[in-house]
Amino acid sequence: MARIKVNPTRMQMSILRGRLKTATRGHKLLKDKQDELMRRFIELIRENKRLRSQVEEELKDSFNDFLLASAMMSPEMLRQALAIPKQQVRVNVERKNIMSVNIPVMDFEYSKDVEQGDIYPYGYAQTSAELDDAIDKLQEVMSRLLELAAMEKAGQLMAGEIEKTRRRVNALEYRTIPDLQETIKYNRMKLDENERATITRLMKVKEIIAKET
Repeated sequence: MARIKVNPTRMQMSILRGRLKTATRGHKLLKDKQDELMRRFIELIRENKRLRSQVEEELKDSFNDFLLASAMMSPEMLRQALAIPKQQVRVNVERKNIMSVNIPVMDFEYSKDVEQGDIYPYGYAQTSAELDDAIDKLQEVMSRLLELAAMEKAGQLMAGEIEKTRRRVNALEYRTIPDLQETIKYNRMKLDENERATITRLMKVKEIIAKET
């Protein structure tokens, strides 16, 4: 604890008590915010783990179909089939404020052809059914993949906010509030000491006046 250097006056005592009250209230609010952030962060991590396992499994199935397709088609034919994409996809990103954290909210905006189900950028004569299956599965997992990306970014942002809030809570709890309490205690002692000295002087003056009369 470190005492704040201020003059031990009643006005300063009033100011210090106001600062202590504000710091105590701020500490409580920040502690509540930290606890709520931690609760939501833990929920987010659990959901992230579940979604990641699901996405990885679906991507694995899609990649297996791509491997089967590449085994049945020549590399050149596979490259030509996928050279010109049929679909046009745009990612829309918005922000949602959660406990002072701007969480990204993402969604895909598909072209008209994709919405109608025409997602294959090739004809069917020279390609295999495994390639169709791979593209179908990849198409299905894309929305969850985007959700996973947004969720992981949200986790990073929340972790940063938790750390920042934790530092503020610790600064108030272990530095600001103890320093204010120590300063108030010291100033209270100085004021009491000055008051006793003043009373003693007044009593001596009264005694001197009484002797003279």
